[in-house]
Amino acid sequence: MISEGENKLILYNIIGHTRMILCHKYIVCRYCWKVGLYWQGIVHDISKFSFTEFSVGVKYYTGKCSPNSIQKSREGYSSAWLYHKNRNKHHNEYWLDYSEKMFVEKNEKITPIEMPNKYLVEMFCDRIAACKIYKGHSYSNSDPLEYFVSQKSRLLMHSNTMQKLEELLMCLALQDEKNAFQLARKLLKEQ
Repeated sequence: MISEGENKLILYNIIGHTRMILCHKYIVCRYCWKVGLYWQGIVHDISKFSFTEFSVGVKYYTGKCSPNSIQKSREGYSSAWLYHKNRNKHHNEYWLDYSEKMFVEKNEKITPIEMPNKYLVEMFCDRIAACKIYKGHSYSNSDPLEYFVSQKSRLLMHSNTMQKLEELLMCLALQDEKNAFQLARKLLKEQ
């Protein structure tokens, strides 16, 4: 039987997690629309409302970091993240495949595939929004770049995709959003 205190915590987590998803989606949508990715802005992260992702989000909600990170630290993996990355093309992990060398050498090497620019730009928007949500009022335009640099050596990402993302993030950090979104629109025209 669930106590009244536990009921209040669950309700608090449901409201907090839902609010966080909606705020994140709003920011990404706004940014996607700035560059002309209207449909992607609307459907961005819609899988977060699936039972698989939402239930983990509610269970591990703190409002300070990703519930998926907490689930990974406690359980060794995140079922929500595995579900999410395989349904959302704006994550570089979606674009991983086995190398053909596997069949010749019996080596299960995973190789990154270059992301289409429309998903790369959505990933750029997603990274800004995530930093804004988790950093709150202390956010600065250099935060997404700093996070990227801290993770770069561990990322399985195609070198062209990585270079373009870093260029967008550097433009944001060294100039401003206006110039970064102008660069993003330029990338979208190239494809």
